[in-house]
Amino acid sequence: MFTGLIEAVGTLHAVEHQGEERLLRIQGTFTGEAVAIGDSIAINGVCLTVTEPGNAGFAVQVSAETLRRTTFAHLRPGATVNLERALAIGGRLHGHLVQGHVDGLGRVERLVPRGASLEVWLRVDAAVGRYIVSKGSIAVDGVSLTVNAVTEAGDSTRFSVNIIPHTQKKTTLALLGVNREVNIETDLLGRYVERLLGPRMHGGGMSEAFLRERGF
Repeated sequence: MFTGLIEAVGTLHAVEHQGEERLLRIQGTFTGEAVAIGDSIAINGVCLTVTEPGNAGFAVQVSAETLRRTTFAHLRPGATVNLERALAIGGRLHGHLVQGHVDGLGRVERLVPRGASLEVWLRVDAAVGRYIVSKGSIAVDGVSLTVNAVTEAGDSTRFSVNIIPHTQKKTTLALLGVNREVNIETDLLGRYVERLLGPRMHGGGMSEAFLRERGF
């Protein structure tokens, strides 16, 4: 589990093709604690396991499933990536609960300067967009952000987030450009609520009988 608060920005040093999988070698270190084999690290919002530690970086294995669902299939040596270690139990939750399980890809549609901040509009498939709500939380390339606005557009959903100067300085989001793809993870609470209520749902909405049974 992660928080979406990026600890460091690393560099993809090398990519080794291993059949349908890939080994990524990352250059980047964390303050105060060395990386060990088995550690979980979110790289651009994707939870991966350290397979090789090093003094100036580490390596992680990327499965075919992860390559299919994330931007990792297109990463090339020299790319910068957001890094976050797993949340320590008992620590403060400054962002929001992030699993590191990407729901889908988003595409940057528009960048609008707002003073020193940057308003970013992104588009995702409607299957992902159904879990995005105004003023809710979302992780974009692993960065915890607040959704400002949401609009439906047929088979897709558009939403905006605001990137403050501090976030631009500490993450890779300052490098966003129009048409760039990013990893998107929606708030996990929405997915669980839908799963739990699924058997009780009728015609895409909660029935009147369901609410009456529970005193509403």
